[in-house]
Amino acid sequence: MARNGPGAWLRLIGTAIVAVLAALLVVLPGAATATTGGAASPGGGKSPPPSPSGSPAEEPSAGALTLTFARTAPRTSFFYGYRYPHLHFTIGSDQPQNDLRIDVVDAAGEVVQTFFRNDVAPNTTTTIRWDGTTADGRPAPNGRYRFRVGPQSGGPLARPSSTSETTSLGFALYRFAFPVAGPHDFGGPADRFGAPRAGHTHQGQDVLAACDTPLVAARGGTVQYAGFEANAGNYIVIDGVSTGFDMVYMHLREPSPLKKGMTVRTGQPIGVVGQTGDATACHLHFEIWTAPGWYEGGHPIDPLPFLERWDRYS
Repeated sequence: MARNGPGAWLRLIGTAIVAVLAALLVVLPGAATATTGGAASPGGGKSPPPSPSGSPAEEPSAGALTLTFARTAPRTSFFYGYRYPHLHFTIGSDQPQNDLRIDVVDAAGEVVQTFFRNDVAPNTTTTIRWDGTTADGRPAPNGRYRFRVGPQSGGPLARPSSTSETTSLGFALYRFAFPVAGPHDFGGPADRFGAPRAGHTHQGQDVLAACDTPLVAARGGTVQYAGFEANAGNYIVIDGVSTGFDMVYMHLREPSPLKKGMTVRTGQPIGVVGQTGDATACHLHFEIWTAPGWYEGGHPIDPLPFLERWDRYS
């Protein structure tokens, strides 16, 4: 529960602007989150599947290759996000079929994932989608990455045919999204995990923001619960994929459009900030519970260090 909300300027200006954005999230697929790997709309369709890794050719072709077109999108993505980082590219070659290797490379130049494509014809577009996992199947660390295209036979890497066609193949990938998509702050001591409450202690961290500020899933997964409770107000609980944590979002203005059992992606809209339940100001009450889950044998932990880390790159 928050004792002090955002300032008057945030309520008057921020509410008007963000309310329009919140409405667009429901009405216009892809508005507001499409560039960050979020879902097109609450409860939107399925994500395109990642590309298979493939296998190297037994005798790779060795033609002279030129990268005539390349484009990477989105520039910021999330693990288990709605839009995987993907590369569209076209090559020029002196032979009709070519065997290519496409690497995902981190900022240190280390290869974290590799895709093999055999018999790629020149002047045709090839697409590679990376699901954010390393070669051993683990979520890749936060950071900057880039796609690198070259022949399987080795030799020089493919290069754009002219400077006018040079396109950065870099992008950022993060494991989590900050849940409040708008101006916010973390309040004071009363808003912290463990702060005294009548008969109990505060089990989460309050993030103060204007009512109607959009909320997104910090980590995608499965909706465990969604409903209304006198203290929590409108709330939703999401079992974060590959984390062992349940994440809880309380005091939503309206019931979340997501229902129990639905799949949600990292960065996907889940509702908007409200003041429902036992709340004295507009804010998100956010909790993180250890395995096996929220009121299923787990226990809450302080979410502030996580939130501060996610906030730094949001």
